[in-house]
Amino acid sequence: MTTDDWEPPAVMLTVDLVILTLRGTGLQILLIERGVEPYRGALALPGGFLRYLGEDIEAAARRELSEEAGLDDEALHLEQLGVYGEPGRDPRGRVVSVAYLAIAPRLPDPIAGTDAADAGWRDANAVLTGDLPLAFDHHRIVTDGVERARTKLEHSALATAFCADTFTISELQEVYEAVWGTRLDPRNFYRKVQRTDGFIIADGPTRKTDTGRPARLFRAGPRKVLHPPMVRTPDPALTKGNDE
Repeated sequence: MTTDDWEPPAVMLTVDLVILTLRGTGLQILLIERGVEPYRGALALPGGFLRYLGEDIEAAARRELSEEAGLDDEALHLEQLGVYGEPGRDPRGRVVSVAYLAIAPRLPDPIAGTDAADAGWRDANAVLTGDLPLAFDHHRIVTDGVERARTKLEHSALATAFCADTFTISELQEVYEAVWGTRLDPRNFYRKVQRTDGFIIADGPTRKTDTGRPARLFRAGPRKVLHPPMVRTPDPALTKGNDE
């Protein structure tokens, strides 16, 4: 084939969104039920095709988030997660997807729209384990998104955003356990938090816990990047028990 004979391949571009939040003590992910083929009725990430040739890719992601789930796209910080373009990932043809990630506290219930038959928060761990199968290659995208979120908690003060204005060390630990999907040793966690200057700051009187014991209250400090990082270290006793 000569240069004059070459024609660019037909490639379609889509966006997909991994939106994570905490509800109760669990990590939740926003999923839609597809209302159209392919995979009609299956769970999937919100997303879709660019509407027109000149549409900005991130603008398309924000539009799909608003149209398919009814969430305020301006209230979320979206960061590009990755590009997924393996042949055969979409039965409609060669489709390349640009995926975006957001992890934010106190997100409202979504409202399904456009080609989504339903939208809701689902247990992220059930997706990771395969108990909640997803359309296309969205399981892989979710896996990458959750891992990125877990790494963000290691290196940034993001976890404090999921706490109240004042919180106990145990409440902060619950955030890390929910996102990381593992139980942590309380003593090791306390030491790691305290050795990171500016991460959290003591604030106000103590608060009684469910056990009746007083617990010291803290608030988010000025440090946004954690050094040393909060490296994931599971509770060794629980890990041993799981191995047995």
